[in-house]
Amino acid sequence: MEYYELSFKYESSIETDTINDILASELGNIGFESFSSNKNGLTAYVAVDNYNSSTLGELLKNFPVPDVNFFHTKKRIADCDWNEEWEKNYFRPIRISNECIIRASFHPEENSFEYPIVIDPKMAFGTGNHATTYLMLCEMLKLDLKGKELLDMGCGTAVLAILAAKKEASRVTAIDVDEWAYNNAVENCRLNNTDNIRVVLGGAEQIKNFGMFDYIFANINRNILLEDMKYYEPALKSGGRLFVSGFYKEDISVIEKECNKCGMSLLSFTEKENWIAAKVKKM
Repeated sequence: MEYYELSFKYESSIETDTINDILASELGNIGFESFSSNKNGLTAYVAVDNYNSSTLGELLKNFPVPDVNFFHTKKRIADCDWNEEWEKNYFRPIRISNECIIRASFHPEENSFEYPIVIDPKMAFGTGNHATTYLMLCEMLKLDLKGKELLDMGCGTAVLAILAAKKEASRVTAIDVDEWAYNNAVENCRLNNTDNIRVVLGGAEQIKNFGMFDYIFANINRNILLEDMKYYEPALKSGGRLFVSGFYKEDISVIEKECNKCGMSLLSFTEKENWIAAKVKKM
């Protein structure tokens, strides 16, 4: 599969890292699949068949942060060794206290962590480098998952599903609508000897086919979370918890409103770089 690589730079008084995060989230809503941040801006990848210049133009014109002037270049690239690209440009090992390390197969082993996870991300999103994935990993590490049933919705690389399996969840289901993510999730489950994870290609409408869950983790983006919230509550067991991320602090009220509408209430949230992970329960 061939991709376009778009490199974005900005003129703005706002910090580049902040714009990078917001732009990556917005581009994810229009088909972009992977992102690499740097001090100069953002590099983003989109399948040639999914690219629409008019849609991109509207997104940049209506960017939610004011006073940002965008400059970008585009080039067509053939399918390549994405592990090599991530090794050179982005993916660094993630260490969460002394509990969990997330590394790629090209990184050296570190044996002092209770939950070592190997992720070869290719074009899928969710290595732990991004604040939302990090927040969700931290939330999961707080839980006793032994014997529990868990859904990783919008699984990406399946890093959350893999951690759940390593924490001895009795049943783990991972769902993603993107075929690249699905294939990468299957590969990463194999790398971590967690072949008991059921990986499913599809959207939130698939959830009802896999029973009830003690925990649902959905790290996607605000718009999809709002659209799919109605699927989460029926799949939660009594006393179950939903964890959602992929939105900003200023979006908490609209997320909470939709939770309430669907019969759930927001319990608490954590924050990193203005990104939020929220814990929700059935009413």
